[in-house]
Amino acid sequence: MSAAARPRVLCVDDEPLVLEGLQLHLRRRCELTLAGSGEEGLAALERGEPFDVVISDMRMPGMDGAAFLARARARWPDTTRVLLTGHADLDAAQAAVNEGQIFRFLTKPCPPEVVIATVEAGAAQRRLVVAERVLLEQTLAGAVRALVEVLALASPVAFGRAARLHRTVAALCERLDLRDRWPVEVAAQLSQLGSIQLPPALAEKLHDGRPLEPEERAVADRAPELAERLLANIPRLEPVREILAVVARRGAAGPGAASPAERPLGARLLELALELDRLEGSGLSAQEAIAVIQARPGQHERRHLEALAAEVADRTATEIREVPLAGLLPGMVLAEDLRARTGLLLVARGHTVSAGMLSRLQGLAGVREPVRVVTPRARPGG
Repeated sequence: MSAAARPRVLCVDDEPLVLEGLQLHLRRRCELTLAGSGEEGLAALERGEPFDVVISDMRMPGMDGAAFLARARARWPDTTRVLLTGHADLDAAQAAVNEGQIFRFLTKPCPPEVVIATVEAGAAQRRLVVAERVLLEQTLAGAVRALVEVLALASPVAFGRAARLHRTVAALCERLDLRDRWPVEVAAQLSQLGSIQLPPALAEKLHDGRPLEPEERAVADRAPELAERLLANIPRLEPVREILAVVARRGAAGPGAASPAERPLGARLLELALELDRLEGSGLSAQEAIAVIQARPGQHERRHLEALAAEVADRTATEIREVPLAGLLPGMVLAEDLRARTGLLLVARGHTVSAGMLSRLQGLAGVREPVRVVTPRARPGG
């Protein structure tokens, strides 16, 4: 086995002789790390690149093997876990399987060829798991990009709103230091997908925050159903669909339908972003919108409101400048709607200029100029 292909293996046991034996069997085939306790094992996992295989003794003082492997699984789920024990009791086996979801059991004393074969099989298992996850992530990301592009072509208004919501939600996730943020970010990107069925005039009214007639409200309220049907055909989007379903139900029932603690975190963040966007669309400044939201007690958690207020403060530390259409560059953010001279909405405010957007605009005539874009405000003395 080449040095580049050698698996990284962590062996955890409180008996030095066992660790010495494992080292003797595996040192020529693996990049080996030894730990004398569960705590030392967790510290080793925290350092450097992920391990391919973790071998842990079951009976250790303090943190036993079941507890150690459970914590390892929670933080490093792709790492293959192997239990090494001299006690073949059923309770220990059940604890390890239920809490740590181990790959294999090895009983002491274990023949060297069995240890080696287990490590090789465990490393192969991790490669398989990682490859499958990467494939799923790439496939899922491609499906989401395709839906977002369809939304951009079918409804510039809805696409612009989705872009604004995604920017706000991503900023909130960053400020709140959320680890598992992809469901809420994808939910924000796809939250307006059902709007592709709305008549353009109704989409414009929603965009501008104008009140709707009862029949218009009925049409708008059916939009989440279309989004649900579209997303139901894409595997692994269940967390995204749950967020959107909660937001849709609460929107239909009213803001007092459920307390913050009763709603998933992702739904709460998306609701907060939606509320800010609605208020800004009605003509309020960002600071005024924040004041209105903060004046509604019990609707949002304090730490979420503080994160949103900080994000709005950073966002308003910018300046608006006007550039000709030819002066638009990828990465610029539109400060207002980009429209044709006839009034037709081409790209909604909040959209980040992309190379694809510039390519489409080059083929259009009669675009209103200059274009207002957002740029960071120069710092004094900077």
